[in-house]
Order: sequence, then structure tokens, then C-alpha cells
Amino acid sequence: MRPILEVEGLSARYGHVEALRGVDLHVDDGELVAVLGPNGAGKSTLMRALLGLVPTEGRVRIRGADVPRRNPVAAAACGLVLVPEGRGIFAPMTVAENLELGAYLSKGRRAEFAQRQERVLTLFPRLKERLSQISGSLSGGEQQMLAIARGLMAEPKILLLDEPSLGLAPRVIGEILQKLGELNRAGLPILLVEQKAPLALKLARRAYLMSVGSIAAEIDPRTVKSHNELARFYLG
Repeated sequence: MRPILEVEGLSARYGHVEALRGVDLHVDDGELVAVLGPNGAGKSTLMRALLGLVPTEGRVRIRGADVPRRNPVAAAACGLVLVPEGRGIFAPMTVAENLELGAYLSKGRRAEFAQRQERVLTLFPRLKERLSQISGSLSGGEQQMLAIARGLMAEPKILLLDEPSLGLAPRVIGEILQKLGELNRAGLPILLVEQKAPLALKLARRAYLMSVGSIAAEIDPRTVKSHNELARFYLG
């Protein structure tokens, strides 16, 4: 399968601190790929660097075309869409207004917007019941659903998710991951950063393990049979 996303030699700095060092990875068409690692490994920085939200060196390509650097709007227009850690919804706005902001690149094409909205509300029917509700009053799980739905409104070529399980109850995490699995089986490529490695490995076709800003290993989830086996990858 050909890559939808190719990353070569991606490095990033916060001032004098090198947060990423020469990261190489790829996501093929239709793949769900997980990025795992302990806190401070550089996982969230990687996601920000892909969008050009931090100063970077290296190349990021979507279907062979370079993604403009330091220009998140242009990156989104190329099909690279991030659902950030902490959800990042617009809390004072309604659910409907958040969805509309997700589709801002549609430039007023109302029929197209209506079709996209219907698709995401079919995926997350709970949001359909709350379209006029202020987003900040939603439960944590509903806010995460809204964050994903808003990202889908941008019609991503690949969806990037940073810690979607953060702060959620186990039942809600299971529901969110089920929806991500449905999206991937429908053909949407996904790059998933997740602290809860066993959950991510249930969905992923491949996984990268990060350590101190670099890719330490590439893992076939089928080879990880237990928590002890996973610990072996973390400990090298």
C-alpha cells in the first residue's frame, strides 16, 4: 500500500531544547498507526510538529506532496487534521457552532456542509440531541466526541488524535475507540497518540514507540501478547 503520510527527519525545538530528533515514520492508506511512549517522550510535540505549530526541520508529505511548514491552515487544507490533547473545543459556543467552525475550509458551501454534518451526527448521535447546547456544558466524553466530529468536518485525508482517552472513564474510552475503529474500517487513515498502550494496540495495524524525542522501535501489535511483553519494548 502507498503511504498517505510520510515523515522524514522531522526535528523540533522549544528554544534551545531539542524536543524531536530526526523522526521518520509513515502511515499507509487505510492504516491506523499508534504512537506510544511514556510522558515526555515527544508524542504531543510530534503531532504539533506535523501541523507546523512549532519550528521544525525535515519533511512532511501527504500523498507525495510537501505540507507547508509553519502554516497550520495550509496543513489542514492539505488534509492533515489534528484533534488535540485536551479536546480544544470552543466551550462558550454551541455544538452546532463548533461543527461549523470545523468546516471553515468549505467556504460557505452549505449543501456540502449539511452532508458532512449528517455523517458526523450519524457517527455520534448523542451530539445530534445536543446541537443547540453550549459545548462547555457537555460531559467529558461528549466533548471528546465533539472534538473528533469537528475534526471530521474538515474532511481529513488523515486524522491525527492526541490522547483521546485522557481523563475519560473506561466505558467512555471504549465507546470512543469503537468509533475510531469504525472510521478506520471505513477507510480513514488515523495516526493515534495514546498513553494507554494496550488500548491503542487493539486498534493499530502498526505502532511506533517513542523515547526522548526519537522513534525507538516499530512494533507489530500482533507480537505483543501481554503487559510484560509490552514492557520489554519500553525498557529496550
